[in-house]
Amino acid sequence: MIAVSLLVIEPLSVVSVTRGLTALVGLFVAMLAYRGYRRNGSTKMRSLAIGIGLLTAGVYLAAVLAAMIGAGNGMVLLVRGLVTVIGLCTVLYAIQGN
Repeated sequence: MIAVSLLVIEPLSVVSVTRGLTALVGLFVAMLAYRGYRRNGSTKMRSLAIGIGLLTAGVYLAAVLAAMIGAGNGMVLLVRGLVTVIGLCTVLYAIQGN
C-alpha cells in the first residue's frame, strides 16, 4: 500500500515544475520560429522567435533572477510585467501587416 505522505505534493513544487515546463516548451517553439527565420531570412520570424522566448523563458528567468537577488514581491511582479509587455510588443510587430 502506498503511504499517504507520498501522495502529498507541495504546491510550491508543482508551481516550479509547471513554470519550468512552460519555459522549456516556449523555448522549443521559439527555436522553431528562429529556424524559420534562418531558413527564409524573414525579420518578422526573428521577432516572433524573440517575442515567444520573452513571453515564456524570459518571464521565468526574470522572475527567478529577481527573486534570487532578494527583490520583494512587488519588484518581481514589476519585472515580470515589463518582460511580458516587451514580449507582447515584439510578437505584435511580428504579426502586424507590412
